[in-house]
Amino acid sequence: MFDFFWNLGSFIVALSILVAVHEYGHFWVARKSGVKVLRFSIGFGKPLFTWYDKLGTEYAISAIPLGGYVRMLDSRVDDVSEQDKLLTLNSKSVYARMAVAAAGPIANFLFAILALAIMYIVGVQNVKPVVGSIASDSIAFHAGMQSGDQITRIGDDEVASWQEVNFAVMSGLGEKRLDVRVTDERGQIAIRTLDVEGWKLDKRDVAPLTSIGITPYRPDITTELALVAEGSAAARANMQAGDKIVSFNQQNISSWTQFVELVQLAPNKQSVITVLRNDSTITLNITPDARETSQGTTIGYLGVVPKQKSWPPGYIETRQYGVFDSILLGVQKTYALTMLSFEMIGNLITGQVSVKNISGPVGIAVGAGDSVSYGLIAFLSFLALISVNLGVFNLLPLPMLDGGHLMYYLIELIRKKPVSEKTQELGYKLGAMMLLALTCFALFNDVSRL
Repeated sequence: MFDFFWNLGSFIVALSILVAVHEYGHFWVARKSGVKVLRFSIGFGKPLFTWYDKLGTEYAISAIPLGGYVRMLDSRVDDVSEQDKLLTLNSKSVYARMAVAAAGPIANFLFAILALAIMYIVGVQNVKPVVGSIASDSIAFHAGMQSGDQITRIGDDEVASWQEVNFAVMSGLGEKRLDVRVTDERGQIAIRTLDVEGWKLDKRDVAPLTSIGITPYRPDITTELALVAEGSAAARANMQAGDKIVSFNQQNISSWTQFVELVQLAPNKQSVITVLRNDSTITLNITPDARETSQGTTIGYLGVVPKQKSWPPGYIETRQYGVFDSILLGVQKTYALTMLSFEMIGNLITGQVSVKNISGPVGIAVGAGDSVSYGLIAFLSFLALISVNLGVFNLLPLPMLDGGHLMYYLIELIRKKPVSEKTQELGYKLGAMMLLALTCFALFNDVSRL
């Protein structure tokens, strides 16, 4: 229950920030273009809090925190006095209206640059992209990649972290081959060529690296407990942090993975566990709790967290930059994320990426909650990523979105007259239906992941 409210609160905070940025872009350019703004709302539905500025604009915090809007004076829908006719949106030039429409997504891109720049100024902690294991008969296996390889370049992109490796690999969707430069355990530089022709992300929630057969190196997990959750099956059996697992139901335990597999096979079954505590061997009776998986099966779990061995020296590095370099890196990363977002939309259309990977509000909420838990840097990175995606999504040429308005204005420039109100209204209705269908599909994907 705590996780639910934590994720919900993080989602509301993150979305409110990004919506406020997006709508402020529209608001600022509209004001600069001489358009009267009637309302600036964060959220939809009934206003919970309202206040006014000296120009008569109403600011509102509304009940449904799933977006926001800026309502501008428009003689096509408002009763406009003679003195306010020049303050309407529809009285402005097509270029001014295009600027107002484009300002929201542009504000999202600028915010992403700012968030990333702050992140680089504070300092970013990276884990070196060293390969842990390679799945047999995988793309990486056939390319000759080996455990211990440190990835330093993919295609034309230098990479220094697993996040950069992921982005570079995703950019290879639709290519025939992907050259990966590595430094092996002996310090020798080699090129491993991935045959990615026909490769697709067609399985839900399978990371690109996993899809091609790469598991990043992580220090080994021990059989010693770092944490026992309150109220869990382990706590009820009097297990304690520091206990080392010796056996479970008379089977000797040699690895944490083996222990987890045995526990998962024993939901609600009375079992016996042996632990080493302060050099003494203790046998405890324990009944694992039951949990249902997304596949509909029931597994056992105890509510414990194991200790992990320390990272080898030099595997984790913190990179910190000056203000100018941080801004430049923010611009470069925002551009790369924007291009990657457009590529992923194209890959969804062509089937290179499964639509099962589309996430909605629930998925964003979980991501927001997780990023907040990991600290400021992770949260800033999450905000930048979602801000870029929000900007890209709003530029799609769908009526109801900013890209739809830009499409109508572009047609107006070409035809030398506006698109008829009847055609625009039909487009808005179709666009609303498409967005509703997409939202429902994304929510279905989210719920099926729970």
